[in-house]
Amino acid sequence: MGSKSTVYKAEIEISDIDRGYYAKHNLTLAQHPSENDRRLMARLIAFVLFADERLEFGRGLSNEEDPDLWQRDLAGNIQTWIELGQPDESAVRRACGKAQQVILVSYSGNPAEVWWNKNAISFARSKNLTVIDLDTGEVDAASQFLERTIRLQAMIQEGGCQIIRGADSVWVRPRIRMAANGSGFGV
Repeated sequence: MGSKSTVYKAEIEISDIDRGYYAKHNLTLAQHPSENDRRLMARLIAFVLFADERLEFGRGLSNEEDPDLWQRDLAGNIQTWIELGQPDESAVRRACGKAQQVILVSYSGNPAEVWWNKNAISFARSKNLTVIDLDTGEVDAASQFLERTIRLQAMIQEGGCQIIRGADSVWVRPRIRMAANGSGFGV
């Protein structure tokens, strides 16, 4: 019998000054047995950065056909597809064909640099693709906030994100490698 997912409950108050988005989200995150705390926190940070009332977690590691996060319109069409890690170029092409906007979020330092160098030219052909990097040290620092039930605040301003738990906070400063159609962060 395989290991089961660990379930986390998160209450996050988001103040996204850049987009004018202010909301409280009650989330349930299932940590796949093969998923480490860094990846789980990277998923949570990606949610915060692109938060919307219709943004939801996909089955991610449990189903390779689903993104880590996605947002669908009322007709069920995929507006935003968010994938973490370093997917291969063919998976990125498929995602770009399914969604209006695709966002790749890497969070692993040097391996992400190697992946980017290998794929940058082919990714440039996808006009609906945004690629961002999260700093490994910043994600690891934020991972210290993980508890089975967590209450966090997040403030996004000028492209940076401050994650706050009580008196402690961590700044996460995403680096944009490529923006879809020349658009800015928080598309």
